[in-house]
Amino acid sequence: MSTDTSIHSGIHGETNESRISDFYALLKPRVMSLVVFSGFAGMWVAPGFNSLHPLLACIAMFCLAIGAGASGAINMWYERDIDAIMNRTKNRPLPLGRMHPDEALGFAVTLSLLSFMLMGLALNWVAAGLLAFANFFYVVIYTMWLKRRTPQNIVIGGAAGAFPPMIGWAAVTGDITLFPILMFMIIFMWTPPHFWALSLFANEDYKRANIPMMTVTAGARSTKIQMLVYTILLFPLPILPYFLGYAGIGYAIAATALGGFFVFTAVKVLFDNGLKSAKLMFGYSVFYLFAIFLALMIDSF
Repeated sequence: MSTDTSIHSGIHGETNESRISDFYALLKPRVMSLVVFSGFAGMWVAPGFNSLHPLLACIAMFCLAIGAGASGAINMWYERDIDAIMNRTKNRPLPLGRMHPDEALGFAVTLSLLSFMLMGLALNWVAAGLLAFANFFYVVIYTMWLKRRTPQNIVIGGAAGAFPPMIGWAAVTGDITLFPILMFMIIFMWTPPHFWALSLFANEDYKRANIPMMTVTAGARSTKIQMLVYTILLFPLPILPYFLGYAGIGYAIAATALGGFFVFTAVKVLFDNGLKSAKLMFGYSVFYLFAIFLALMIDSF
């Protein structure tokens, strides 16, 4: 039986509920949750947020969510070959043959266009343009160009995931100032140690898929050193809003404590020959980013 026939048979054998579940999985909901939260944080701290109609705020977050989901779906469509040989991704809908690739691509492109047009018409075209550029950066620059070609893939390509606070800010104000750029930089510097922590315990997957992650090309020791360097460089960035007058002393104390523990987790990874510390650092890195932006939101309340 041909691959196309298998896919066709698998699709028609599914229930409506499982089909919906497959489409939902294409959107990378875990990644989407962090994108939406950081975008909402950018919106929350933007001047004029309190005067923004709640419906428009919901539309902006909806556009950000489906835009991020669309880029994740295109990523899955493009990487279905390597997803099939990685333990971490082999159970996604496309590698399992539960969905035809053309169907997934059509779904993703439709959502991407919808998110751009709706954001522009309902909010403003600055926010829509940033959303479109972030999607382009993730799909074309990171997924199609960098990921399979250079160990710096996540360093450069990680910028795509740093746009949401700028998009949220622009949705309210229609412009970009230093504060949202600083929020962008926090995520940009956070991304390499976050993903390299993951790659330490998913290294065999990346080797099988022939993806030149830093752990594959430079080895675990070099990667761990770079993770520590990035966490040290990241440390002062979340504290800058206090010194620039955007946040108060309570936020500064929280950011210092959160950043200090992030550096501590990187030190533990450096001296740990196993994977326990890497898993701890990866889990904490997600909490860290949520906590930093939540602290900013609480401070501005």
